[in-house]
Amino acid sequence: MHALTRTARMTGLFYLGMAITAALGFLLIRPQIFVADDPSGTLANLVTHGSLARAGVALELAMVVAQAFTAAWFYRLFRTVNSFAAGGIAAFGLVNAVVGLVGAAMLGTAIQVSADPFGDVATTVQVLYLVSYNMWGVGALFFGLWLLPMGWCVLRSGWMPRALGWILVAGGVGYVLSPFVLYLADDAQVLFDAMAYPASVGEFWMIGYLLIHGVRRQALDELPPTVHTPAPVAS
Repeated sequence: MHALTRTARMTGLFYLGMAITAALGFLLIRPQIFVADDPSGTLANLVTHGSLARAGVALELAMVVAQAFTAAWFYRLFRTVNSFAAGGIAAFGLVNAVVGLVGAAMLGTAIQVSADPFGDVATTVQVLYLVSYNMWGVGALFFGLWLLPMGWCVLRSGWMPRALGWILVAGGVGYVLSPFVLYLADDAQVLFDAMAYPASVGEFWMIGYLLIHGVRRQALDELPPTVHTPAPVAS
């Protein structure tokens, strides 16, 4: 197996881990704890389902770790295509990981406040969950910024279908614009959610392609040896 294919599949594995932990933490567990417009309900869920809430924090932390590794491995995969674009994938991905880390810290603080209450506990907990949720909202900006150079590298490399590259670019544009839509337009939640669809299609296609194919066999045959042969490690 070519070293480049191994790198591609490892990147896909990290990306899959990022997608799974994000879905479980944000889409599955968080809605079972957070009740919009009902601070007392959120607090009651935290007290009653504390273990579930802590599991949600752990999943969001795992997502941060997975995204950091994904960003690093995308750089390793695409650095020979264009080092500037590959560095952009890594940098924007790491910034988005930091955003997720802050959001997870908010959730952890909400758990601590519910266990050791002071002041208006229900309001404090609700605000912390709202801030964490909005971290995801504004974080979409950097998630879009990491998809743009990713799509460009796919188009430039010829290692993957060009349609995948264009979908990633479209998804990146949608994610970059979505926070502005969310905060500048009233009642824009439906549009905000819809703007993530192209990115979701592109991401799952990218994950599947990396895991199943790695890179195109024909493209590997056309690469110079320096691209897919590991460099010697200095002693």
